[in-house]
Amino acid sequence: MEKRPKRRKHKDNPYEINIIDNKYTVKFKDNKNNINLVEVSVQVYEAFDKFELRDLSELNEYDNHIEHSEIYEETLEKRIVNKQELIEDSIIKKDNFEKLHNAINELSDIEKRRIRMYYFEDKTLDEIAEIERTSHQAISKSIHNSLKKLEKSLKFEI
Repeated sequence: MEKRPKRRKHKDNPYEINIIDNKYTVKFKDNKNNINLVEVSVQVYEAFDKFELRDLSELNEYDNHIEHSEIYEETLEKRIVNKQELIEDSIIKKDNFEKLHNAINELSDIEKRRIRMYYFEDKTLDEIAEIERTSHQAISKSIHNSLKKLEKSLKFEI
């Protein structure tokens, strides 16, 4: 059996080429998972050899360039997702949440209800108007005025 240089191959490569007793062979599995060994001409052997070399070149290109950029992007994404929040940021966020909660509590029951339906229940102005048996314009103006109150309240507290 003649030795050829051992090459790494793509995992999906379905064949193996060899030279056995000066005969060129291609070894592969058929659809029933039986191993077949077929003698081929020098030209066919050389064609398969070129395919392997081209595959190897593409594998090396992938390893040297594409794979590293994907791993780098994936690593960055993980770092962003798992980034720990600084204690100061956590305290500021909690404080801002409390201020917003207090500002909302200062609104009337009607204003709170309309803000809740519009922003948290994703209802349209028309849907809210129908529920409250009033006009689209009245709901729009009410929500607008409520937001102005919240903005004013939060500006003084911050």
